[in-house]
Amino acid sequence: MSHRVRMQLSIVLSVFLLNIFYNSVSSLYFHIGETEKKCFIEEIPDETMIIGNYRTQLYDKQKEEYLPATQGLGMFVEVKDPDDKVILSRQYGSEGRFTFTSHTPGEHQICLHSNSSKFSLFAGGMLRVHLDIQVGEHANNYAEIAAKDKLTELQLRVRQLVEQVDQIQKEQNYQRYREERFRQTSESTNQRVLWWSIVQTLILVAIGIWQMRHLKSFFEAKKLV
Repeated sequence: MSHRVRMQLSIVLSVFLLNIFYNSVSSLYFHIGETEKKCFIEEIPDETMIIGNYRTQLYDKQKEEYLPATQGLGMFVEVKDPDDKVILSRQYGSEGRFTFTSHTPGEHQICLHSNSSKFSLFAGGMLRVHLDIQVGEHANNYAEIAAKDKLTELQLRVRQLVEQVDQIQKEQNYQRYREERFRQTSESTNQRVLWWSIVQTLILVAIGIWQMRHLKSFFEAKKLV
């Protein structure tokens, strides 16, 4: 088997493993009250683009079902990086998209809440939010890229593979970063346990010496020794 074929097989295998072990697209929906805030934790490598698409539905008590929210209702989105630094804080409409790029690897906090306190229509009701988060190369719209750059199907596929491999590398770097942090935490914990054991031993020895001296002085006072 030639070197070129082995390289192609390696790329295909890496992409396959990425699709299995690294879920870059997450879709869900949740319910929030009038003043309630919902936050989600997303583990993201550094220099990775994230796109979030959402739409809201307002519960209709008369029809007893969720209907598309009115134009007045909006969502406030706030994103914090692992250092608790705000990298996105903006108000959007009842349906929209937010985008940000991570610059620090780790757990990013994505929070959403409504501006419903301004509208009596929503007061006391429930809002259903459909949220779709796309991470890395999954956030790219390849149809638009192909039309803009006038790429052939083969060129587009090669670009997809290159970006997938790049995403694999970012994920591997992030896993190494997590492993390093875990190792440092383990070493720090082991060191603290060691020092705590030494302190306990010294305390026990000191208590034993004090008890021996106390008993000796007690027996001498009673003239037993």
